[in-house]
Amino acid sequence: MTQISITNLTFYYDGHYENIFENTTFQFDTAWKLGLIGRNGKGKTTFLKLLQGQYEYRGTIQADTDFEYFPYPVRDTHRNTLEVIEDVSPDYELWKICRELNELKVDCEVLYRPFETLSHGEQTKVMLAVLFSKDNKFLLIDEPTNHLDMEGRKLLGDYLNQKKGFLLVSHDREFLDRCIDHVLALDRARITVTKGNFSVWQQEKERQDQAELAQNETLKKDIRKLQQSAKEVERWAGKAEKAKFEKVAGLRPDRGFMGHKAAKIMKRSKNLENRMQDAIEEKEGLLKNVETVEDLKLFPLTHHKKVLVRMQEVSIAYGQKTVLDGFGMTLEAGERIALQGANGCGKSSILKLVTGENQVSSGTLELASGLIISYIPQNTGFLKGMLNDYIADEDLDETLFKSILRKLDFSRTQFEKRMEDFSEGQRKKVLIAGSLCRRAHLYVWDEPLNYIDLFSRMQIEKLILSFEPTMLMVEHDRAFVERAATRKILLPGIF
Repeated sequence: MTQISITNLTFYYDGHYENIFENTTFQFDTAWKLGLIGRNGKGKTTFLKLLQGQYEYRGTIQADTDFEYFPYPVRDTHRNTLEVIEDVSPDYELWKICRELNELKVDCEVLYRPFETLSHGEQTKVMLAVLFSKDNKFLLIDEPTNHLDMEGRKLLGDYLNQKKGFLLVSHDREFLDRCIDHVLALDRARITVTKGNFSVWQQEKERQDQAELAQNETLKKDIRKLQQSAKEVERWAGKAEKAKFEKVAGLRPDRGFMGHKAAKIMKRSKNLENRMQDAIEEKEGLLKNVETVEDLKLFPLTHHKKVLVRMQEVSIAYGQKTVLDGFGMTLEAGERIALQGANGCGKSSILKLVTGENQVSSGTLELASGLIISYIPQNTGFLKGMLNDYIADEDLDETLFKSILRKLDFSRTQFEKRMEDFSEGQRKKVLIAGSLCRRAHLYVWDEPLNYIDLFSRMQIEKLILSFEPTMLMVEHDRAFVERAATRKILLPGIF
């Protein structure tokens, strides 16, 4: 067991306004099952790339181990899976990959199929099998659960729990609890390392935040007193300076003596002012690591019909492939239905039917007349250019839209960047803010939490419970679905 030590790490992207890391120091063991958490845009993926030596930085990263990063880049999905594996890992050992696939409950026959024919879950598991077939590597695993269904996440969590020696980025609370033994948290003002799973870290974080908030009012009073004292010292020094030029009992003052006296007073006042300013900054700094989460708001429209969506004997096919057969569902106003099932069973296809992107192959779909829908698609790849252009194209209220993004932890400088430079989570937040800007009868969300940080997930969860919009959604975060959905529909897989 060795340690990875980071000392005085400072890094920023060229052309950006803020440091991602600034004089950061911490260390962790290579035998740990370490979860890396933090707000979107705080530098999680950047840190993984720094460990791999992909960027120049100031400070030192000392590691007596090699790193291996997941996900692997796949350049040609038309090739057989074994050929794809050979491309990303030329020295692979087939028996080790088959051993890992067996633990992941995947048949080794997938290795001889074109990679593109594998489901998202199968592709993820194959590449994780490649990753864990390697010896003497510290593994960097970046958000492996995106697009995995609930059962896939449970299986992967149990699989990772048997391993050790990895750094895992994930925003799924239940998944993290299943497979990590330490947490590396990129907090607002510092980086912390905590022994335990996510729930242990969360309890400790809440305890620390409460302790800091308990001091909040006292600190604010101290700051106000110091600020008032600084103003009084400034006035006192100003009077001394003015006294150099005033007559006393009709006599002109000795300007040399008074000037010397005023200079001494000015110097003392300046020293006092500096000490007070240092004290103010020190006390203000004590409040900076509290994780504050502002409440989001939503004002859904009310429809005069009770039933908003009705499907009967609906089938969907893409060419010769049937993904849904004989499906029926009724969605009433006030319900929040979560569609569940294995990858490829037709969940997203149902959402696209409701939004008009897909056509029914057979059966009937009835939507309430005048139904207004607000939709979040899975894919964020179409987001390009500046935010203001997106606002104009989507006819959004700029003030409301940017206010929602600010509450979702966007900095003001983020508004000046191109969306191509946003993290995956930040792009997803753009779609969420756009949806929340639109007053609608029905909110249709397709995996809205992919890449979204833990704090924002809890914000969105609280929003839904507070304003109770009518929803039809696909989401694989089990904790979120258990709290936010009023009903779950399990779709059977078609094989």
